Amino acid sequence: MVATQRYSNFSIVLHWLIAILIIIAFILGNIMVDMRISPTKLQYYSYHKWLGMTVLGFVALRLISRLLSKAPPYPANMGKVQMHIANGTHILLYVLMFAVPLSGYFYTLAAGYPVVYLGLFELPVLIGPNPEIKGSLKELHEILNNIMLVLVLLHVAAALKHHFYDKDGLLHRMRPGP
Repeated sequence: MVATQRYSNFSIVLHWLIAILIIIAFILGNIMVDMRISPTKLQYYSYHKWLGMTVLGFVALRLISRLLSKAPPYPANMGKVQMHIANGTHILLYVLMFAVPLSGYFYTLAAGYPVVYLGLFELPVLIGPNPEIKGSLKELHEILNNIMLVLVLLHVAAALKHHFYDKDGLLHRMRPGP
């Protein structure tokens, strides 16, 4: 294995925290939509929204951190095409990590419901109830989630390929621990 430089501990913690929150939000979202209406379903919707808004905040912090500090270099044996694909995938993941929670937020507002973060304070109502766009925003939210799922799976597969096949140390740039 090749020795590699690592991301900062702050970036590593945010990366894994965001990943865990996205996985939980995705699973919860798939569970809640199939439930019949009940207090539990409504509570799951609240949790899902809280997770989405938390991801949005953490992704904003992660992006600021990423813009202020340079990413560790890719392994020397990584080709230019692979680097361009990796960079493009990362950019798309950032776009989706903003777009997915925002589309859910606007869908909720268009449906006429406020988002009360952690049950403590209401987030700004940027659009009023709008039945005409509610369905489109719901569909957009679902499509963006599915695209993000595919990209995340590709991201994980690429990291595992680099770790087990290429053995180039790429995975260690974002691995938790010393």
